[in-house]
Amino acid sequence: MTAEASTYSLRLADTADDLAGAQRLRYEVFVDELGGDGPLVDHQARLERDAFDVHFDHLVLVDTRRDPAGLDHVVGAYRVMPGDRRAKAGRFYSEGEYDLTPLLQSGRTLLELGRSCVHADHRGGAAMFHLWNGLAEYVLDRGIEVLFGVASFHGTDIAALAEPLSWLHQHHLAPPDMRVVARAPNRQSMDLIPEGQQNRKAALAATPALIKAYLRLGGFVGDGAWIDRDFNTTDVCLVMDTGQMSARHRDFYLRKAGAG
Repeated sequence: MTAEASTYSLRLADTADDLAGAQRLRYEVFVDELGGDGPLVDHQARLERDAFDVHFDHLVLVDTRRDPAGLDHVVGAYRVMPGDRRAKAGRFYSEGEYDLTPLLQSGRTLLELGRSCVHADHRGGAAMFHLWNGLAEYVLDRGIEVLFGVASFHGTDIAALAEPLSWLHQHHLAPPDMRVVARAPNRQSMDLIPEGQQNRKAALAATPALIKAYLRLGGFVGDGAWIDRDFNTTDVCLVMDTGQMSARHRDFYLRKAGAG
C-alpha cells in the first residue's frame, strides 16, 4: 500500500459527523468554488444540503489523519440512491430537471448518482480512484443495471459552452430507450454547432473530467441540457448501462466481486 493510499478510508457515511463532513466538502466545492446556492444551504455552518440527503447513501472518502469532529475529514464524496427508495423520496433528484420516463418504464434496477466532489488538495491523485472503486462495489452488491445522474458545466453562458454541448449531443446521445429529456422552462438545446464545424479538441478540453470519465465507461447524455441558476451550472444527464460497458471497464467492476 502506498503512503498516499494509507491516508484514505472509504465507507458509507454512518455517523452524523460523516454526513456533515460530506456536506461541508460540498459547500467548499459547490458554493465556495462554483458559486452555488439553494434553499437548505446553511451558510453559517458552511453545509451544502438539500431535502434529498436523507434518502441517499453517502459514500465518503476520509483522510484518516484528520479529526472527524472538525468536519474536514471528508475529502471526497458521492451520494447514491437506489431506485427502490424513489417512492419514499417522492421522486429522483434528477426528475426536477429531466423526464426520466424511459428509465422508469424499463423495469431495470436503477441507481441515481450525484454531488460527486473531491477536495482541491486531493485532486489528481488516488482520491477519485478510491471513490470509483467504492461505487463499483456498491453497484455490484446491489445488482444495479443502469446508473444515471446530472453532471455539471460551470456557468450558464451557453455561447461559451456551445462546443462541448454540441459534441456531447452529436457523438454521445443516449439511444431512444435510455434517452431522458430535459424539462422546460430551463431546457437548453445542445445541438448548437452543425456537425463538421466543431472543434473536437476545444470541445473535449471544455468538458469536465467527471463527464469524460463516464463517457469512457460507455455512458451517454440525455436530450438537452438544463440551466440551474441556483447552482450557477449547466447540467447534462448522464446515463450508463452497466451491461454495455467496454470489456476493460466491466472487468474493473467484476474484479471487485472476484470474477475478473
